[in-house]
Amino acid sequence: MFKVKSLQIATYINIRQLRSNFSASLLYSDSDELFYKLSDTRFVYIFQFGIVSFFNISEEDINLLSSEISHFGKGTVRDTLTEDINVSILEKMLEVKFDKVIIPEIDEEMIRLIMLHTSQSVALDRYADITDKLLEEATVHTKSLEEKGRLNIRSINLKKLIGRTLNIKNGISENLYIFDSPDVTWEDEQLSKLDNDLKNTFDLKNRYRNIQDRLAIIKENLELFKDIWNHKESSTLEWVIIILIVIEVIDMFVMKVF
Repeated sequence: MFKVKSLQIATYINIRQLRSNFSASLLYSDSDELFYKLSDTRFVYIFQFGIVSFFNISEEDINLLSSEISHFGKGTVRDTLTEDINVSILEKMLEVKFDKVIIPEIDEEMIRLIMLHTSQSVALDRYADITDKLLEEATVHTKSLEEKGRLNIRSINLKKLIGRTLNIKNGISENLYIFDSPDVTWEDEQLSKLDNDLKNTFDLKNRYRNIQDRLAIIKENLELFKDIWNHKESSTLEWVIIILIVIEVIDMFVMKVF
């Protein structure tokens, strides 16, 4: 039995620099991914969004490889963002279970699919954490509206919160392709079945939709906050104009009297 282990080691990995400095047999690459073969039964899959997946590699070697790859990464993440699944080889068998995948042979494309979806599961965990924190922050301000009738956030902090939310939405769009399938699955029935079964086992689509639902709620809250702030600034501007007009009238009155 073999083991796939995917973990988040950074928030971003420079794929171009890593490719120039990583010595192994490169099986697949694009601007976002690198898939390497270390031996006939050992593989490493590296993603630009900071996740690395290992197939049949010891914990000691995982630590060494992670340390080497992290030199090309940026940002820190919590070390519990990991996902494991076992892989068994049984001739003429193709089955995905809760904690195990059975494939008929050591097939590079099948292994790549397993590593891809294991990594997507880790990415979903990370984005779920981030959106949970954003929603908690937005909830603090909605409670302030409910209890005090006013928005307790400065304009600059509101703009930063909006910026963080937009960056998360952009990151999800760029890094997660839950509803897309690799090109190789279009022409191979076994790969297509494995792709769909892995998505169902990791519940990728539902988890992705839950994150999108949270983002929609956060976006709705931020739009409300922005409207309140715009109204507040408009009211302030109106009062400034009124005060200036009153001062001008008083000044004219004083000039006429004296």
